[in-house]
Amino acid sequence: MSWILIIILILVGILLLLLELLVIPGATVAGIAGFGLIVFSIYMAYNTHGATAGHWTLAGAAVGSLASIIMAFRSKTWKRAGLDYTISGKANTLEENVVQKGDAGIAVSRLTPSGKARINGKYYEVHSRSGMINAKTKIIVTKVEGTKIYVKPNNIN
Repeated sequence: MSWILIIILILVGILLLLLELLVIPGATVAGIAGFGLIVFSIYMAYNTHGATAGHWTLAGAAVGSLASIIMAFRSKTWKRAGLDYTISGKANTLEENVVQKGDAGIAVSRLTPSGKARINGKYYEVHSRSGMINAKTKIIVTKVEGTKIYVKPNNIN
């Protein structure tokens, strides 16, 4: 077996091991195949080129595997590969006394038991205590608790 083929098998084995460590959870085919390729290429180096070449191949494969794992776990590698985004939005940020008990509105979506409604010209996420309320139904606020708005159908036309 030629040196080029042995080196290619070791590199593919290291790549499969990194794939196993970083992407695929658990002991799957990629990790087993990667380890098998590295062991096979070291065996072939011993068998084809002798003990000295086999020792050098073993040392090179060990150093290459260790170096690639260290490089993969460095934080700069993860910053380049991963998303760096913080969610800053909030649902229903209610200013004090903007929506109060007794305010009227209209259901924009079906409330089953929660959905969107327009109250005092603004859109809010609301919750129905009286079951499902269809879209375009007039509603009235029954309770405001923190950021939760509870509504019921407004039967007064």
